[in-house]
Amino acid sequence: MNDSGAARVSAGAISARIDRLPATRTIWTIVALLGFGMFFELYDLLFSAYVAPSLVKSGVLTAATAGLFGTTGVASFIAALFTGLFIGTILCGFLADRFGRRAIFTWSLLWYSAANIMVALQSDAADLNFWRLVSGVGLGVEMVTIGAYLSELAPKAIRGRAFAVNQAIGFICVPVVSFLAYMLVPTAPLGLEGWRWVVLIGALAAPVVVYLRLELPESPRWLAKRGRLEEADRVLSGIEAKVEAEYGRPLPPPGPEEPVSPASRFLDLWIPGIRGRVILMSVFNIFQTIGFYGFNNWVPSLLVKQGITVSTSLGYTTVIALAAPLGPLLGFFLGDRLERKWIIVASAAAILVCGLIFGQTRDSALIIAMGVALTLAANIMSFSFHAYQQELFPTGIRARAAGFVYSWSRLSVIFSSFIIAFILNASGAFGVFVFIAAAMGIVMATIGIFGPRTTNLPLEEISR
Repeated sequence: MNDSGAARVSAGAISARIDRLPATRTIWTIVALLGFGMFFELYDLLFSAYVAPSLVKSGVLTAATAGLFGTTGVASFIAALFTGLFIGTILCGFLADRFGRRAIFTWSLLWYSAANIMVALQSDAADLNFWRLVSGVGLGVEMVTIGAYLSELAPKAIRGRAFAVNQAIGFICVPVVSFLAYMLVPTAPLGLEGWRWVVLIGALAAPVVVYLRLELPESPRWLAKRGRLEEADRVLSGIEAKVEAEYGRPLPPPGPEEPVSPASRFLDLWIPGIRGRVILMSVFNIFQTIGFYGFNNWVPSLLVKQGITVSTSLGYTTVIALAAPLGPLLGFFLGDRLERKWIIVASAAAILVCGLIFGQTRDSALIIAMGVALTLAANIMSFSFHAYQQELFPTGIRARAAGFVYSWSRLSVIFSSFIIAFILNASGAFGVFVFIAAAMGIVMATIGIFGPRTTNLPLEEISR
């Protein structure tokens, strides 16, 4: 590339060109393809709750957790997954910044698909937990990669809606895995226990990867940040040509070239301006996950503790799970109209109130109504904060920073799983929801008081 070309094509110019793109079929196709990756990721992340009663019934796990940190109960199974997620996000989040969004998206998905085949073959708690930990590493890497990938490919005017659509497609997995568990867990098709079928079906992600990789471009922002300006220009020019053909008229001119942060190393997480956001989102992630996974990972067990049979509890959770994709779809209409920090605060408040009601009712209609409300609130909060925390950090350290702050949520679940198991045995479902309510109060205060605004602002401007 000659000097004039190098002057014309810069990381800031690439960002400005992306942000002015209209939302045509090409842009939404990229969002949808990443959503299919999210589907398999969330399927593998959330099947724990639905297979746990069957793992206990088959004798692989025990019904109660021995002591606070027992290794044979349901809590250890959940903790093993989140230990892997912690390793994947805090130690391996840099991989997407180093090797690219597209490559790591693909290989991490293959990693956890293969590991879950091994999960389905285990018959004792130790081996089950080991392979669940291995799958968690891949899931952790995938989680931060999809967030960085999507935030960089989506123009700023639709970034919130892009995350909403991405997670709506992903959360379709919740009614799917719930229905599969309802149909398969009480049975043993072909002589294989139902829970093993539920796990194996998630491994269907592997053949889908080949198609996803062919259709997804590398992030031009990442390419430009790595100094691969000619390649970034070529990839983005291809996207622009498709968008312009679909748009039916010339594309709007790019805005002013956006300033690009030089941050690219782990030490750059601790420079002024970025350090405060790292601390803010680390505290947030420690407590938000108690509300999200405290319900999603434990809902069948919470219902059983309230005197409801295993089969009936799976029926209730199947109905509740139908609401999972609706939260992000509601967010499609809210995501770029309302400030994301206030959506997070309102969602946490809804989890607090609905959880306390859910924890002390025995009425089936109210259980389902509050379960649906909890699911909607949790999933609206989920898509909002995933967009929010990606926006807070510059391109050069986006995956690394998001992985670091998100890793604290994984660590939180490791310990909160044992705490919830202890509280559930000692104080019942209502005690669990008091614990969740306290965590949601901290979330509301943290983001409401200290969180910066981000909605509809350019990525590079927010991250300065």
